[in-house]
Amino acid sequence: MPGKRKIMCSIVVLFTMILLLGVSAPMAEESDTVTVFAAASTTNAVTEIGRLFENRKMGKFRSSFASSSTLAKQIERGAPANVYISANVKWMDYLESKKMIAPDTRFNLLSNRIVLIAPKDSPIDHIDIHPGFDLVKLLGDGRLAMGDPDHVPAGIYGMRALEKLGVWPSVEKRIARAKDVRAALALVERGETPLGQVYATDAAISKKVKEVGVFPQDSYPPIVYPVAIVAGEKSEGTIRFIEFLKSPEAGAIFEKYGFICP
Repeated sequence: MPGKRKIMCSIVVLFTMILLLGVSAPMAEESDTVTVFAAASTTNAVTEIGRLFENRKMGKFRSSFASSSTLAKQIERGAPANVYISANVKWMDYLESKKMIAPDTRFNLLSNRIVLIAPKDSPIDHIDIHPGFDLVKLLGDGRLAMGDPDHVPAGIYGMRALEKLGVWPSVEKRIARAKDVRAALALVERGETPLGQVYATDAAISKKVKEVGVFPQDSYPPIVYPVAIVAGEKSEGTIRFIEFLKSPEAGAIFEKYGFICP
């Protein structure tokens, strides 16, 4: 009997160890996953950087792309984000005021430009963007696609530029308001609007549109993309990821997609 009891105890211990190992392995893997909430305009670049991060065995990468405002509100409501990349300072400031980011991890990552685009087959090839230019005439019976200027950073920058140029009052009611900048790009790609206002990086990644005009840089506030770790999410993995965003390899990818690195 003592021998049988000893064997049974050994089996129970072994079985318990197997169960513990089976449970702990996925947990360790999960803890090494970095979930990045990033502005829609960074989709291609950040996705490629995330793949490189994984290929380098630095951790696992997950992402969610949308308007900076949408992502900030999701983080405020407790969405499972580790890192936030915004397309403007406003929404990062918003989360910082709510104590939803780790302020000591915040830094400015990128900058961008805003441009006018048209469908690839449009007869419009060039628009001289200057104070008072006749945007309404260029639109004809159509509308101008842009991120909703009430909350989407790209749309806010675009509205500021059009206000500075004295054009906004004439086109305010001719805006096709999109949920984010990529949705505005899609409206022009499908030919649903004759013109759209997007970031230069969005124009660069599409084969269905062409850049027809560049807004003067002094017509809108500097476009800044800040990044930070979400409050309570500072870990070796998240720190590794934001440090990787500063690397020459990540910088080369951002520049390939048209972003301007500091």
